[in-house]
Amino acid sequence: MTQPEARPDTPGEQKMGPDPERVRNQKEFREALNQLRGSKSYRDVGRDSDDGSGRLSATTISTVLRMDALPTRDFTGKYVRGCGLTAEQHKPWLKCWETLNSQPSAGRGRRWALPAAGSRRRLRTVLVAGTALALAVGVGAWQVHQRIEDSQFEREHCGTSNPSLVTQAGGECTGVTDGSDGAAVFGSDLKPVMTAIGAENQNVTGGGDYVTFAFLTPLTSKDANSLTVGQYVAELEGAYTAVAEENKKNSRPKIRLLVASMGSSQKRWERTVDQLVARKDSERLVAVAGMGLSQQETVDAARKLSKADLPMVGDLITADGFNATGAVDGKGPINGLARVALSNSDQLNAISEELPSGRRTAALVSTSVTPNGTRDLYTESLDKGFRSIEGLEKHLDAHSDFTFDPRGGPDAILPAISQNFCNTSKTIDTVYYAARVKYLPDFLDALTKRSCHAQHITVITGSDAAALDPKTEALNDPASPITVLYASFPKAEQFRDPGNPGRGLYEAFAKAFTSPHHGQQFPAEHLTSSYWGIVAYDAVITAATALHNAAAHNPSSTPNRYAIRNELYALRNNAVAGASGHFGIDKNGNRTNTDTITTVHRIGQPFPPKPTDPPTG
Repeated sequence: MTQPEARPDTPGEQKMGPDPERVRNQKEFREALNQLRGSKSYRDVGRDSDDGSGRLSATTISTVLRMDALPTRDFTGKYVRGCGLTAEQHKPWLKCWETLNSQPSAGRGRRWALPAAGSRRRLRTVLVAGTALALAVGVGAWQVHQRIEDSQFEREHCGTSNPSLVTQAGGECTGVTDGSDGAAVFGSDLKPVMTAIGAENQNVTGGGDYVTFAFLTPLTSKDANSLTVGQYVAELEGAYTAVAEENKKNSRPKIRLLVASMGSSQKRWERTVDQLVARKDSERLVAVAGMGLSQQETVDAARKLSKADLPMVGDLITADGFNATGAVDGKGPINGLARVALSNSDQLNAISEELPSGRRTAALVSTSVTPNGTRDLYTESLDKGFRSIEGLEKHLDAHSDFTFDPRGGPDAILPAISQNFCNTSKTIDTVYYAARVKYLPDFLDALTKRSCHAQHITVITGSDAAALDPKTEALNDPASPITVLYASFPKAEQFRDPGNPGRGLYEAFAKAFTSPHHGQQFPAEHLTSSYWGIVAYDAVITAATALHNAAAHNPSSTPNRYAIRNELYALRNNAVAGASGHFGIDKNGNRTNTDTITTVHRIGQPFPPKPTDPPTG
């Protein structure tokens, strides 16, 4: 079926879509109806289909559109309403339905020779009975067939009727949902926050005056190669808390939240991002937060969203140059990208300033690829920082530079690397670790087993180490003293310190996070076991601040994605009141005032005492 030309851009009118005047039969009619919904899910169409006499269910829509028959007039009217058409736009669809309904069926052209009158009465009785039996058998068979098809469809779409969700190998669910497809689609650990998101969205859309944010992240760790270490639960809880708190304010418009999962290791990023791009107009999508880790998949996702003019606020992106400049991969600017995390340079400079004075001999252990085989921009950036920041670079031993590929088995190569520290002419007392925390426990364990394990060693790394359990056995073995240094956001107790100027903001966030959310409760320990909840909250609050600034500057209209992008880069002078304190966004999309928040953390054994100078005279 051909598509119509673009229509005038007038309020309430579709720009493109199927033309009912070109439909020739019921099959094309059903295809046209399916095209009409665009990126809306069956559940979304059903939710908006109520004409006062009830609404369509997602199951009914799925069943009718796949059934080899003309839908009823009532179904057609409700369905096109659910797709967002006005009463005037209903008319050509209903006229098309009436035309198709009046057509003779395919088998009416054939004629039968009629028997005598008496025989006709008996034949009529037999035919009626036979037809009724055939219909009953046919309907029953069709219902069984339909149940089988529905069951297969749901298995392929995370147990839902939402085609945007896809069941991957191993049962992992990826894709986009507004929370109405069931609270456990992304796993039982996310059920409380997904329940809250679904309920909050229902409240918001009922009022009509709203826009949509999407939170894009890898929401599952079923893949053994996943780098998220399960912290995504606190991350999504932090993002939801920001939306809920903003919606409580006396400001407009309200915020509806889409949850977009790229799956373990972000392998399904492209399909998920394509869905968001397809929804930017039909679902009032004006900003994307989250974005995932500093790896190649995230750069590719950011560039695709930037091309669609969607503003983005990254929560976990730390790699140097991974901002609006696009310097991270040298392929040009990534317009619309901002971030609230501390860059790797922020972190390593803070460590270099607090590192105990004295001579050191440092080895470098690094990896430059993810388990997917794509570039790991976080580790690349750390590697570059260790080699270029003067306070760190001066300690490097040129003969103790080791790289590994995680696809080759870190648990096999890290012990060999660690033993090499005992076989050098100089005593290795420091290791610059430019790799992911996922492999750090194995590395620390290997350090305790090297032949020179009694020599104290300091491991310096990036903020990823915030996920390392301080109770890790290798960190608590006095026979093999190891100290780990990393820089990140303050710990909860540091945020709550009376000397912290942003203490009130953190306390308000923590209270909101742990308060009931539509009958759900988020564990308080999620605030202490990970900083991901904080940065997710700050990312969404940043986008929301831009949104409400845009609305205040033009109160007669609903802000679009261009207005929000403009406001995003105007958030100077500590305009954002985040959980981590006040901050702004500079011209390149970086968080401002990072020097006041960057905190060096030490776990493991204390530093060895500094040797005293020999007596003179």
